[in-house]
Amino acid sequence: MLSETESAGTDIVTDGSASDGPALGDPAATRSAADIDIVDARRYADGIPWDDFRTLRQRPGLHWNSYEDHGFWIVTRHGDVCEVSRHPERFSSAIGHVNLWDLEADALEARRSILEHDPPAHTRLRRVVSKAFTPRQMRRYEERTRAIADELLDTVVRLGGGDWVELVAAPLPIRVIIAILGVPPEDADYMVELSNHLVEGTTETQSLPADAYGNTTPLRLLPFGSPAAWGLYEYGAKLGDQRLGYPTDDVVSHLVHAEVGGDRLTATEFRNFFQVLVFGGNETTRTAITHGTIAFAEHPEQWDRLVADRELVPNAVEEVIRWASPILHMRRTAAVDTELAGTAISAGDKVVMWYPSANRDEQVFERPDEFDIGRVDNAQIAFGGGGPHFCLGAYLARMELTVLLEAMLDRGIKPASAENVERIPSNFVHGVASVDVSVADSSAPATAPVRA
Repeated sequence: MLSETESAGTDIVTDGSASDGPALGDPAATRSAADIDIVDARRYADGIPWDDFRTLRQRPGLHWNSYEDHGFWIVTRHGDVCEVSRHPERFSSAIGHVNLWDLEADALEARRSILEHDPPAHTRLRRVVSKAFTPRQMRRYEERTRAIADELLDTVVRLGGGDWVELVAAPLPIRVIIAILGVPPEDADYMVELSNHLVEGTTETQSLPADAYGNTTPLRLLPFGSPAAWGLYEYGAKLGDQRLGYPTDDVVSHLVHAEVGGDRLTATEFRNFFQVLVFGGNETTRTAITHGTIAFAEHPEQWDRLVADRELVPNAVEEVIRWASPILHMRRTAAVDTELAGTAISAGDKVVMWYPSANRDEQVFERPDEFDIGRVDNAQIAFGGGGPHFCLGAYLARMELTVLLEAMLDRGIKPASAENVERIPSNFVHGVASVDVSVADSSAPATAPVRA
């Protein structure tokens, strides 16, 4: 489990090729590297440890991080993350697990979702749901998303601000995704509650008893080891049964009736799909909205640029996503003996991609530590580095962020300050539990980006 991480020593392995970083034999460099346990959740209590990732990127080869009874290779550079993402024949999602810890065979099969498959099995599952998440389909939900954003922002204006997570970032994406799935609006708060507890499962604390939500399944069989996953499973199963008998125009109806290759999703495949869609469709966009608003409050001249030129909205959306990097890592397992960044990797080794680090790679992004909505050719890979597992909900997330920014601009809402940021100390999600945001009327534009 992620919550079981403890501080541990690490080793540097490299092919010894020329590099701007210290040589492998440099004792000071080795001691410095040994201090970096990138999975220690305590490192994330005050936000992402950017200096640690910068150090790891600058060192030649890959970095080995001890973990539980073995360890894993840390992949921090943009190009290396893309290499891993695009070659499932070498770096498998089906072997082992996509999270850091190992699972026994029965636990893996019970929890296996679209995330834990390689082609061609992954291709089959993705085909089932992909038609429901095409840009054309998502455009059907723009009007509803705008109505939700308008309602939420009316409250923000009336109050003059408040907890941005509670007022905007949490309710907007969950209300949109449940509308797409076909979950009744009155169950939105319950979906948020379950999703919050799943995020809690990625930290060092767990407030839920093992039997919460009527769970009777061993926690090792549940995603994040949280009984909240059981709550989502049970809810999804009941909704799926309803849609089998009385289908409507929603994604759940599509999933339970869709046929691929002459067969349908099994009950386990459906409930795992449902859990992934609720969590992914809610938590990642919620995090991007939150960090984007904090960034605009801390860099007001960037909001002024947006007010002055709405053509920058698409650029701003990409920059917010890069800046937020909502999901911190995903694991692959080497299917064969291979090599990456000059480092020999043995079959069975864990290889873990760190998206925030890749999104600050100096070799790809000019001034990566600046929040700049004018950034062009933004190569952010918060949705994954390409390949078969590129995020299904990428267009949906972009649409929601676009609608929200446009609605704020329409009302002249400017994030004026962001205070009392309560971060979630997780090494898996870049989460914020709450942040007090005050708003003001948009002011005269400025142009220069500010260093973070």
